[in-house]
Amino acid sequence: MMEIVDAVELFQQHLLVEKGLSKQTVSNYTDDLKQFFLFFKDKKYVEDLYGNDLIDFLHYQLSIGRTISTSLRRLSSTRQFFLFLKKEGYFTDEIPDIEVPKKEEHLPNCLTEEEVEILLNAPDINKPEGLRDKAMLETMYASGLRVSELLALERGKVDLKHGVVTIFGKGAKERKVPIGDFAISYIRQYVEGPRKKNPGAGTKYLFLNRYGKPLSRQYFFLQIKKYAAQSGIETPISPHTLRHCFATHLLENGAQLKVVQEMLGHTNIATTQIYTHISTKRIISAYDLYMKGK
Repeated sequence: MMEIVDAVELFQQHLLVEKGLSKQTVSNYTDDLKQFFLFFKDKKYVEDLYGNDLIDFLHYQLSIGRTISTSLRRLSSTRQFFLFLKKEGYFTDEIPDIEVPKKEEHLPNCLTEEEVEILLNAPDINKPEGLRDKAMLETMYASGLRVSELLALERGKVDLKHGVVTIFGKGAKERKVPIGDFAISYIRQYVEGPRKKNPGAGTKYLFLNRYGKPLSRQYFFLQIKKYAAQSGIETPISPHTLRHCFATHLLENGAQLKVVQEMLGHTNIATTQIYTHISTKRIISAYDLYMKGK
């Protein structure tokens, strides 16, 4: 008979060595399995496990108020463990196909245009980092860039004369996105001012920290939270919020869904529909216009 602790250790080795997963990912699997075995405290050996335990575990997770997303992740981790045991010949019971509930759609919060204006004016542009942050916020709201795209933006990909940035997004797909006069103005002030004096002035990245390196996602996240708090904005926000607001406000002001899709870099127009969180009537109207033009 194989003890559960030994089976879990074998599974961890399988994930690390054969699947090539990171230690952090393996740790996440292990944490999910711990929840399973906290529920089934009496199970000490692999022979004590049954396929229907997975169903009972999912029902329990949902019954104690865990979100659908968390419950499904824990079910998936545990099911992978069962499948591994079955493949290795340690588990003989059937593993059931489980009809799972749909995940909740967690759409980003969207600020009003007035709140966005207040947020964009929060950085102190008399300070080097304030001017840089102002340029970043204006650029993100003007273009709908992903935060990863903003932080990786290169000087040579920003055409201030024509007001266009060239982005290499997901799947290394290139797209060109226009930016407005406000973003252009503050990027120019930043480039001609604080960035010239930055230790990394000769590097290719546009936005730099005080040491001349590209900014981290965590830093930018904390800066946005700080500016929101300064502005009295109580809506929970993140860098992603500005991308969402960009799309939402464009559609609310009559932009065509297809155009917004292209600017966001979405492969599928359905992604843009979900993403933009607009009234159904407006989405249908925009989609009809797009279909007529095909």
